[in-house]
Amino acid sequence: MHKNLKTGIHNLYAALRAAFPEDLSAIAVETDNGLSYSWADIEQASAKMANLLVSLKLPAGARVAVQVEKSVEAMMLYLATIRAGYVFLPLNTAYQSAEIEYFIGNAEPAVVVCSPKNFGWVSKIAFKAGTQSVFTLGDDRSGSLLERAVHCSDQHMPVQSAADDLAAILYTSGTTGRSKGAMLTHGNMLSNAQMLKDYWGWQKGDVLIHALPIFHVHGLFVAIHGALINGSKMIWMAKFDPKLAVQKMAEATVFMGVPTLYVRMLAEPDLTKETAKHMRLFIAGSAPLLLETFNEWKERTGQTILERYGMSETVMLTSNPYTADARYANQSERRGGTVGFPLPGVSLRVQDDSGESLPTGEIGGIQLKGPNMSSGYWRMPEKTAEEFTSDGFFKTGDVGKIDERGYVHIVGRSKDLIISGGYNVYPAEIEGYINELPGVAESALIGVPHPDFGEVGIAVVISKPGAALNADGILADLKSKLANFKIPKRCVVVPELPRNTMGKVQKNLLRDQYKATFAV
Repeated sequence: MHKNLKTGIHNLYAALRAAFPEDLSAIAVETDNGLSYSWADIEQASAKMANLLVSLKLPAGARVAVQVEKSVEAMMLYLATIRAGYVFLPLNTAYQSAEIEYFIGNAEPAVVVCSPKNFGWVSKIAFKAGTQSVFTLGDDRSGSLLERAVHCSDQHMPVQSAADDLAAILYTSGTTGRSKGAMLTHGNMLSNAQMLKDYWGWQKGDVLIHALPIFHVHGLFVAIHGALINGSKMIWMAKFDPKLAVQKMAEATVFMGVPTLYVRMLAEPDLTKETAKHMRLFIAGSAPLLLETFNEWKERTGQTILERYGMSETVMLTSNPYTADARYANQSERRGGTVGFPLPGVSLRVQDDSGESLPTGEIGGIQLKGPNMSSGYWRMPEKTAEEFTSDGFFKTGDVGKIDERGYVHIVGRSKDLIISGGYNVYPAEIEGYINELPGVAESALIGVPHPDFGEVGIAVVISKPGAALNADGILADLKSKLANFKIPKRCVVVPELPRNTMGKVQKNLLRDQYKATFAV
């Protein structure tokens, strides 16, 4: 148990705040458009927003749903929500009306914050669902949230939260097409942040290049918590720019990114051992890192990427080692193609379909438990029961093995999940929309290799008798309904889909057929 849990500091913000440097006038965040924010700015601005939320007299455990562009103010809104004891609900900025309607209907947030440009349609959905207040927040420090918060006090005492009090709900799509809200507590996230601070060797003077979106675990929790709980400055990139990221390495020590970001930086001629020499640690996650990328990065920069494995339901689970450490036997080498070892406090096992644990090297379903583990899915008790074993292990849905040295390998995904550019795409959800289109008899979405995104979807569609389908028209229709990262990169109309003797579509045959579509 970490010291903050021992001493009773369970409110996640209070624990992060305790790690701020003594000199609150020092720069905490420096943005790519020339703005600087001090540690005092973070403390006082989040206090103002927290006081605004408190003034709304929200019910206990109220959800605050947020779909805004990346900004330091958006981060402050997250901190304000947890310091005031409410539940933060981050939503991908690419989500469209059908998706937002589902999330708001399911979570029933008391407060919704959206981009000013989306206020018209988002507010209609929110008020119809019974939301009490809708605010706007722009990435240029505009919007009604800041206009209201500026009149509030900049002093706020974080609420006393229990370790098992809910702090955030992260929606992760389900294979049935219905998104599930993973519930994360103050204790889940604080234990993970404290442990990663130690495991990844965060040290005084570290500076993080923050180049990720802040609506999912990687950018919002792993990166932001990591910097704040170490009192480390962040170089903030609203949108990833590979050339700027390479330039900023001279001022930073830590970078976290999805594999796509590393591929794009490798395309920059300025990326050399010299430009990367000031960096201490490069971390990759959210999608598999190709061994080719791992090796090329090492050759170009002289530095070895640390790959790790996490989920919305768990924050971080495993990690390649930061450095040789006598406490962790045989954990000295960062090995490409693996996600390292279960983190301290995390129990991980590989089981077959019958529930039997498998020996070293055998492939099966990955299961785990630990203090970072979600308590389940929001308002889905049946789904929660289904995803946990009788002895409390979570079934990740990933397939993998543990080798003879204890390294964990992810070899596949049992539920046909496609990870495109670090974002999860579940075929059943996309197929549901395609199958509703006029003239469509059936569809199958498969993931195929892509040089930039790692993996992308191809929709294979068959028509109803007599119907004439247009592949481009199908994609155009999807673009009006779904987030861009979910849209298949290609659609093909075929006479029939391959099936087994039971009538089930054989997606493995389709993957083989189309695997070279984007080969370079």
